[in-house]
Amino acid sequence: KEGDTVHVHYTGKLKDGTVFDTSQDREPLSFTIGEQRVIPGFEEAVVGMEPGDTKTEELPPEQAYGEHREDMVMSLDRGQLPDNLDPKVGQQLQLRMQNGQEVPVVITELAEESVTIDANHPLAGKDLVFEIELVDIGENGEQESNIVTP
Repeated sequence: KEGDTVHVHYTGKLKDGTVFDTSQDREPLSFTIGEQRVIPGFEEAVVGMEPGDTKTEELPPEQAYGEHREDMVMSLDRGQLPDNLDPKVGQQLQLRMQNGQEVPVVITELAEESVTIDANHPLAGKDLVFEIELVDIGENGEQESNIVTP
């Protein structure tokens, strides 16, 4: 319920079965219900579970990383890139905004004079499937001493 700190193991997959993330070989993921530190559908899926419960939950993009937005895809003049950068499709970069915030982007296309970058989350626009196991619950934000969170 809201305010509980939960400890879950999970495996995240695309609909075709490709695993994009799992906690199975590390400490469980810990978060407090209601703090919105995980994607909305994942948090909602955990509400009502009891320690030892498992479930598989399919999340549409709006409950995960959102729809892929074309307004977050932009073309830059190659002159705007650092001189020492040899851009490649799939390469991740940090784009510094005017307010100083850095946004991760991926190069999606190269042309002679320009580079196309995408600031969407790599999983934006995708349906995700999560296998979730609730390991433990700590009441009112308390955490188990053997769980280390950043």
